[in-house]
Amino acid sequence: MPRAALLVSTALLAALMPLSAARAADDPSPTPVDRFEGEVPFAAQPAEGIFTWGGDSDDPPQLQFADRADAPEGAKVLAGTYDISGYGGFTHDFAAAEPAHDWSAHKGIRFWWDGQDNGRKTAFEIKDGGADGEASELWTTSFTDDFTGWKQIEIPFTDFVYRTDYQPVGGIDHVLGLTRMWGYAVTLPVGVQGRFAMDDVELYGKADQSLRASVTTDAAVYPVREGGTASVKVTVATTGSAPLDEPVTVGYETAGGTADSGKDYTPVSGTLTFPAGTASGAAQTIKVPTLKDRSAESAETVPLKLTVTGAKAPAETPQVVIDAHGLPYLNSKLPVKKRVADLLSRMSPEEKAGQMTQAERGAVGTGGDVTAYDLGSLLSGGGSTPTPNTAAAWARMIDSFQLRAQATRFQIPLIYGVDAVHGHNNLAGATIMPHNIGIGATRDPRLAEQAGAVTASEVRATGVPWDFAPCLCVTRDERWGRSYESFGEDPALVKSMETVIQGLQGRADGRDLKDNDKVLATAKHFVGDGGTAYGSSTTGSYTIDQGVTTVTRQQLEAIHLAPYQTAVDRGIGTVMPSYSSLDIVGDGQGPVKMHARADMINGVLKDRMGFKGFVISDWNAIDQLPGDYASHVSTSVNAGVDMMMVPYSYQDFTATLIDQVKAGQVSERRIDDAVSRILTQKFELGLFEHPYADTSNAARIGSAKHRAVARQAAAESQVLLKNSGSVLPLKKSQKVYVAGSNADDLGNQTGGWTITWQGQSGTHTTGTTILQGMRNAGGDVTYSQDASAPTSGYDVGVVVVGETPYAEGVGDVGNGNDLALSAADQAAVDKVCAAMKCAVLIVSGRPQLIGDRLGEIDALVASWLPGTEGDGVADVLYGRKAFTGQLPVTWPKSEAQLPINVGDASYDPQYPYGWGLTTLTKAPQGGTATLKALGAAARAAERRGADATGRDLVTRARLLVQAKVGQSVTAAVSKPFADADHLLLTGRYAAAVEKLAEAYRAA
Repeated sequence: MPRAALLVSTALLAALMPLSAARAADDPSPTPVDRFEGEVPFAAQPAEGIFTWGGDSDDPPQLQFADRADAPEGAKVLAGTYDISGYGGFTHDFAAAEPAHDWSAHKGIRFWWDGQDNGRKTAFEIKDGGADGEASELWTTSFTDDFTGWKQIEIPFTDFVYRTDYQPVGGIDHVLGLTRMWGYAVTLPVGVQGRFAMDDVELYGKADQSLRASVTTDAAVYPVREGGTASVKVTVATTGSAPLDEPVTVGYETAGGTADSGKDYTPVSGTLTFPAGTASGAAQTIKVPTLKDRSAESAETVPLKLTVTGAKAPAETPQVVIDAHGLPYLNSKLPVKKRVADLLSRMSPEEKAGQMTQAERGAVGTGGDVTAYDLGSLLSGGGSTPTPNTAAAWARMIDSFQLRAQATRFQIPLIYGVDAVHGHNNLAGATIMPHNIGIGATRDPRLAEQAGAVTASEVRATGVPWDFAPCLCVTRDERWGRSYESFGEDPALVKSMETVIQGLQGRADGRDLKDNDKVLATAKHFVGDGGTAYGSSTTGSYTIDQGVTTVTRQQLEAIHLAPYQTAVDRGIGTVMPSYSSLDIVGDGQGPVKMHARADMINGVLKDRMGFKGFVISDWNAIDQLPGDYASHVSTSVNAGVDMMMVPYSYQDFTATLIDQVKAGQVSERRIDDAVSRILTQKFELGLFEHPYADTSNAARIGSAKHRAVARQAAAESQVLLKNSGSVLPLKKSQKVYVAGSNADDLGNQTGGWTITWQGQSGTHTTGTTILQGMRNAGGDVTYSQDASAPTSGYDVGVVVVGETPYAEGVGDVGNGNDLALSAADQAAVDKVCAAMKCAVLIVSGRPQLIGDRLGEIDALVASWLPGTEGDGVADVLYGRKAFTGQLPVTWPKSEAQLPINVGDASYDPQYPYGWGLTTLTKAPQGGTATLKALGAAARAAERRGADATGRDLVTRARLLVQAKVGQSVTAAVSKPFADADHLLLTGRYAAAVEKLAEAYRAA
């Protein structure tokens, strides 16, 4: 049959109905949704029918229409098996070409389930409103498989709640309308092999007004100063905004809580009535007066109990909160240290444990657990965004969570964190900077600071005071999927780019953290994350990410630890340990996960380096430690981790931490140290005085001024590797043929960690592609992505190729990725470059192997991942600005060379670290004599401390050497050339020129 959901006659249905489905006399006939007798096809998303899905290739269940003699209805059932490690289930999307289904006449939905008595919960979800099944609101509930054999599961529509952890589109109206339904989905249990069978999905019962009407309050928490009056707004609303059919009454009374009736507040009680015919959205107000008793005290609660008839009651009892007052920690004039000590002295073990806990915002729903568990922090993981994904919605969401914190005893504000690693990258419409590898290519510390400042401004304007950035990893093997998060392979380069910390936080003493355009920064991932050995990872299918870094003590200090001392000196507020393990040769410990290395976190970071901020774990990182969960908690806390990112297991963490303290496995002194560090940063951020979002800078998000910084960064990040015949810069008079997969793809251009964790191809935010930038520059451009259009009649071709987005270990080489161009990209390069002079731009998070095509390519550009501002790339292509970028990592000839880095004893790359041709500037004339003179001048500049002069002299020497070398890049040239750039970054200008002279003689 053509329809995915059959609508059969009442008479036929009555004949088919099992006896157990007998209905009340006044109920409408049940309406079948799925009978699984062949009317529903299996399909691939997003086609009509049933399709499976899962977290990875093994997670989707296996489904079939199975003949069952015991089928509750008909001959067949939907049967399946599953073994899910991440998440998995199946969906039935109704036909988008047909009208949406109207379920509003019914009480709920029911189906038969073949129970296995496994005690696990199975989530059941329905799709409401929107254009189709994949653009609708998701409403969810669950049932427990605690029975054996067939059982009819009945779910009233009143049991469904709006999903807050994930909405594919959402934001339609947040009301379960039931008049435009597009299907349902089943999410199966995780961590157990199982089977199931399902039959006869149908609608049942008669809808009543309590389904269509609901009573809500405008907030869950109402803070009020002592002596003030709280106003609780009570609203009645109906599906479809129809007037009430019947009266709705709301009885109310103040009862319970921690405040004393008559002493702290005046008790109130009564009834609100919304008569029949009342318009949807009508509201009345209940006022709760509080009283002054003039004594200093913590916050006190006054629950306002509501009893509703004729409509669905609010999900929870609203709380009036009389603000804490008169206590020393609330006095902003006291030194932070005294405020911390006073607050800490008042806190219970449970409150301290809560401060050390960070949950994912999707896990806490509307935020009730923020209060219940005294949570100290929430985060948005990559792609965890409000609906709609706007700056205003971010601010509203975070303010709603902060409001929950106001219902705790001491009203300690939350600190909310996000991974804004190249701009506010979770927010649609934000300014997206080049990833760090591109910032490293600019060699411009001032620009790095400006990029950090733009990011901080946009992040703070959405109510977020904490950024999990910058990544101070020193990438040593470009097979690593996080390579692009690094500024480069040389610790000296990473250190030079740490000006970004001042852009994010302001001055090193923390005095600017209260400002509405600054955020707390995070140095990550401590320590050695960029040095893991290929093949050492034990995380899923990862090959190198989260693996083992094996180094001598000297290598550890010189390469991986060096950037952290700089970060501490710059006042970094938080540090995040790495998932990876550290194996220090000769220390006798072997590989130890960084979250367990007390010698590094307590010993080196906190004691030796003098880090005064707090340490935040990575996402569920403690779960990778050996032993049981109790040992995970005690080991990591004792190692020096102050706050634990336990996104969905925060309840287990807080309970276990308290138990471990009681058992003597974690000392109270250690807990107090951790909580003091966390509270200190909250006070420094000014959150106690201003917990809510300051959106006064919201208009600057994605502004022309901010995008100008990103545009400059994109331009300066472009590294010109080859330019035979001066193909670049292009001239506006030239007819240009543009091709390649990444010429007009904003998602590929911005890479991973953009809107979602892994990023995605296509247009997902606001920005300008490289192709659009070229057109904006006034170029005469013709575009053919696959180069299928005729190639005759053009002056020059520009082929933009490279990678598609990925993040973390998902991007590891060997995990479905390599360093070669795709077949389509290779074909586009071959066709265009055979037909005309050509420039090839590689948009990627790491070098791509291009050596076999270098002969046919006239100009080659490493474009990295330039962000949303393709105009910046066009600026250098068309000569509005010069190419000035330099390689932040070594460009290898083959994958077999990896790892290959500046300073290696054997060093023969395609292009050395520091390589970067220029345009619009002629290289200095002369040879060894000129280099000798530049060296002498550099030595004098070094003695005078004239750093700008010294850098300029080395740059002139580098350009002179590159002009002689051309494309004859040999090992004898490469090694001293790369060493020279390292020496430049360490302020040894004369030695750098000497190395360049050595490269010149070898050319």
